Amino acid sequence: MNMNKRSFLKAGGAGIAALSVSSSAFSSSTNNSQSNSQALKDITGSVSGITSAEREGRIIKAQQLMQKMNITALIIEPGAAMDYFSGIQWWRSERLTALVIPQQGKVAVVCPFFEEPSIQESLAIDGDIRVWQEHESPFERIKQILADRGISLTKGTIGFENSVRYFVQHGVMSLLSTLQHVSAEPVTRGCRIIKSHHELQLMHKANEVTLLAYSEVYSKLEVGMTSAHVKNLMSNAQATLGGKGGWNMALIDQASAFPHGSKKKHLITEGSIVLMDCGCNVHGYQSDISRTFVMGEPTKRQRDVWQTVRTGQKIAFEQAKIGNAAGTVDDAVRKYYQAQGFGPDYKLPGLSHRTGHGIGMEGHESVNFVHGEQEKLTAGMCFSNEPGIYIPGEFGVRLEDCIYMTDKGPQWFTIPPDSLDSPLGKLAKFT
Repeated sequence: MNMNKRSFLKAGGAGIAALSVSSSAFSSSTNNSQSNSQALKDITGSVSGITSAEREGRIIKAQQLMQKMNITALIIEPGAAMDYFSGIQWWRSERLTALVIPQQGKVAVVCPFFEEPSIQESLAIDGDIRVWQEHESPFERIKQILADRGISLTKGTIGFENSVRYFVQHGVMSLLSTLQHVSAEPVTRGCRIIKSHHELQLMHKANEVTLLAYSEVYSKLEVGMTSAHVKNLMSNAQATLGGKGGWNMALIDQASAFPHGSKKKHLITEGSIVLMDCGCNVHGYQSDISRTFVMGEPTKRQRDVWQTVRTGQKIAFEQAKIGNAAGTVDDAVRKYYQAQGFGPDYKLPGLSHRTGHGIGMEGHESVNFVHGEQEKLTAGMCFSNEPGIYIPGEFGVRLEDCIYMTDKGPQWFTIPPDSLDSPLGKLAKFT
């Protein structure tokens, strides 16, 4: 479909759901074009955040898992897991703030005295807050919480969320030396790995924000721009559309052969490859989309590599069947790439990273599409699908769209583009 810049901008304002943009829009002059940012608006008002009742249900599930695994209590520091169970959005410092989930009974929060009002603002569940003064030990507060919940202080097992820092684990266990400590991963992952319909809805909206932002940025790319210019456009677009915590990469020409970029300055010129990897969150749930464009008319080599990557995405999608081991998705892509002359394995030119990663409240979560991963694919799991190809000294191509597993198999959050001439793709329906 041929479309000039003015028509493209109108299409962008009309919505991404049916958007398909030709390369003529990318290569046409933008000297007289007006900013389309004013036409963008917050699109996240149609979704709401996770409710207190949902978080209470998560705690019940965690406690059920703890009972099966004989874990008497969980200790969680600020981060995605704390937000997931309690709604508390906080940061880590030398002053401990921790969520304590007992095997039964009410959860509790330990925090500095002067931080209590702030902690209370985001606490979304029924729990009590135990404060400690600057000269006191927060670990004594944790010990008291366990005693108050009727948990034995002489025998049992404490589970620590995987990202808890050593000084926290050491401080707790020094007061509870007769207890055992284990990873809380089987519990926290057991809760978080399967997304609810509401969680999927929020991720779908986050992906909508990012894809619509791509259409805005794509319409403004010009010869002479640096990666910083492109990243600034993307940052502004995602924020205007309602995305929070936006992040982005823009890799030009040879820098695109480095999956996570280069510090060298590159300018967009006629024929440049522009590889972008961007995302944001909506009510704490992430998007992650990569697109690869060419400024002007692509070469045959650029087209061939781009189309090979798109086929790799299709193979990954088709292999992601309920009951398959996650690692087989990565294996299938590498088998195809090797047949095309890339690799083998992680060798360059080829695919130097895993085919995809889990995603949810964090941009990278377990499980991964990586060789050897034996976890079986189950409805509710979410993944990125991003089997890039990187050619050192030339360029790289990465197309990335996220999928979620259903009883009927994988579904796209965003539908990948099928041609470098229409390189944006479109939003998938979600019901």
